[in-house]
Amino acid sequence: MKKILNTFFFLFIHFLLFSQEEVNERPFFFIQITDPQFGFFADNKDFKKETELYSIVIEKINNLTPSFVVITGDFVNNPKDSIQIKEFKRLTKLIDINIPVFLSPGNHDLGQEPNKKDFNFYFLNYGRGNDRFSFNYRSSTFIGFNSVIIKSGKNKKEEKKQFNWLKKELKKARGSQNILLFTHYPFFIKDFNEKENYSNQSIKMREKYFNLFESYQVDAIFSGHLHNNSYSEYGNIQNVITSSAGKQLGNNSPGIRIVKVYKNRIEHDYFTINKIPKIIEFNY
Repeated sequence: MKKILNTFFFLFIHFLLFSQEEVNERPFFFIQITDPQFGFFADNKDFKKETELYSIVIEKINNLTPSFVVITGDFVNNPKDSIQIKEFKRLTKLIDINIPVFLSPGNHDLGQEPNKKDFNFYFLNYGRGNDRFSFNYRSSTFIGFNSVIIKSGKNKKEEKKQFNWLKKELKKARGSQNILLFTHYPFFIKDFNEKENYSNQSIKMREKYFNLFESYQVDAIFSGHLHNNSYSEYGNIQNVITSSAGKQLGNNSPGIRIVKVYKNRIEHDYFTINKIPKIIEFNY
């Protein structure tokens, strides 16, 4: 009898492990939203257009049921406008409770050169520690961090602290099938050696961070800020810039990015709001 029970227990454990492995091999998808920026269309006079567009996005998300959603900054146009913040939060809470939402702040959420008061105000509204995240899902690792303090250059202590945190998280991510990063500011737009401007990071910071990313075999970095789409690569790292869910500064229309995650590869496309698919199909 004891031998039969032991055999049954072994088979049960084997079944659980096999089932978990099968789940981890199965592809899934998540959604990136960026720069809804409540108040931008009307120069802070109102946010009617942003509410209209963001409401449609949320309805589409709830119909699609992604594994999670990442919002890469510029939730509002005026970082201190409590009414804009309240509207962004009200609508974001309408995302199905079973769909986790992760935030990475933009310069319109913290300010161009945030100080302690700016951080306290941000955390008061969005939750303490909600300027970065790190988690593992189905054998892939997803890390979001605060690019505003990198761009500012005024928060050297906080930037160093975050860099060390990022290094630890990437070390823990070794062996992951995919390692994907999220941030507001792109490190560069098209060329790694391009000059620094309002929309990218300094060359010094690019070199510092991409040395780290390469050493831990990061697969892709998803960002926003540009209010336009752009794609480039540095070595094996994809540099993906997603256009705004709100006002555009290029030739695109408001939309979202859908990212499909497979074992050891990703696929992603930008969909304008009126062309977001009703179902997600995978290429096996």
